[in-house]
Amino acid sequence: MTDVTPSKSARRPHHWRRDLVELAALFTAVAVADAVANMIVHGPDGPILLVASAIALAITAGFHTWWSRHHGAHPLDAHPADAPSGEWGDLRAGAETDDEADSATALWRMRATVRDAPGSLAALCTVLARRGVDILTLQTHPLATGTVDEFLLRAPASLPARRLTDEISRAGGSDIWIERADAHELVDAPTRVLGLATRTALDAAELPLALRQLLGRCTIHSLPAVSLTGRPTGEYAPVEGILEGTTMRMRDPNGGVISVERHHLPFTPAEFARARALVELDARLGPRVPRGRDVLTLPEGNAITVRRADQSDVDAASAMHERCSEHTLGLRYHGPVDDTDRYLDHLLSPRHGRTLKVQTASGRLVALGHLLWDGDETEVALIVEDAWQRRGIGSELLGRLIALAVEAGSTSVYAVTQASNTGMVAAMRGLGLPLDYQIEGGTLVVTARLKGTDEAPYGTQEIALRDQAGR
Repeated sequence: MTDVTPSKSARRPHHWRRDLVELAALFTAVAVADAVANMIVHGPDGPILLVASAIALAITAGFHTWWSRHHGAHPLDAHPADAPSGEWGDLRAGAETDDEADSATALWRMRATVRDAPGSLAALCTVLARRGVDILTLQTHPLATGTVDEFLLRAPASLPARRLTDEISRAGGSDIWIERADAHELVDAPTRVLGLATRTALDAAELPLALRQLLGRCTIHSLPAVSLTGRPTGEYAPVEGILEGTTMRMRDPNGGVISVERHHLPFTPAEFARARALVELDARLGPRVPRGRDVLTLPEGNAITVRRADQSDVDAASAMHERCSEHTLGLRYHGPVDDTDRYLDHLLSPRHGRTLKVQTASGRLVALGHLLWDGDETEVALIVEDAWQRRGIGSELLGRLIALAVEAGSTSVYAVTQASNTGMVAAMRGLGLPLDYQIEGGTLVVTARLKGTDEAPYGTQEIALRDQAGR
């Protein structure tokens, strides 16, 4: 509501004429009091009149006190306009009124490091109030040298993020980071963590996604302990994990290390504890994959079954490789066909993504579709046994993988193939999504954009994105 200061409470300018009037009134009051006193003292009933006057004054004072308590203004009800110029005055001067403010708002997720001193957080909140920003949630992460405050803000849509970060910086905040949020961020932190734990418990492939949603925009790598050639990689992390600024390393239950990096803002001990709890939950539950399946009928009448695959399907996938031609294997793996079986254990691991398999009515595996978590990006790949190609299996798998990518929150997926692989290109075009093409040395990278990318975060450090074409 618009603040209106009543005229009777507004301060009037001081003037010399007011002093003369008050002085004249004082002289008049003294003269009247002297005349009344002389009349009472020299009269026959002077003492009685003095006592009666004292009683009347006492009664009047008591009545005034009672009336003020029941009908007067309470000191706590004083209007902010009557307060001295200070915090309230600054807020009134800077904040927009509800009637004048733009109704359009935007949600922001912001972090800032403040000094561990009284009033530091209050200074940040004052700056936000000046700009008409509503604080929806607030979490604090104590550190040895300060405190990291995480805000979920509802701000006027006309307020740019750069101005907001500049204001916070002037108020004493440092290492400021801000990005757009959505309605899902309105869920309180304990409820959100429990939801991520439930998803992780139902599906081992959810762990990387749960970590990314828990920690915000970050890069997650699963580093194996043994390379594809069988040699130790040297990747190791103790049971309690390692926290080093913008990087945390935790022991992977499947062997190796889970590495999480976030260059724009260091991890806090509280974030590290939450991430480690999710990894420990995954380790205790062991391998698990949802067992749902869909039975489909191909145009020629053959029935196929589509379901999730895991590392227990390595032997069946290897047998499919033996039935595939060298041309098919070359289009899929872009390398020597003799080494294709080495990738199967990695590709079928739920830690690296989700895999769908296609089986015939007899149970033979004839196709695989992979959705792989590749750092900040998502890769899609297909292989269909030669005898079962051109029957719509590849398009069916690709459509389901795209649906899984959307469910996982991916903004785009890319496929790496050879420029001569017209079947994969046709399947990508059949999605009806915006596509980007990059060709280098006969290798084609097709990227499908699933939804509009939110405004990129920024702060005191820039985030470097890897170029897909450089893989």
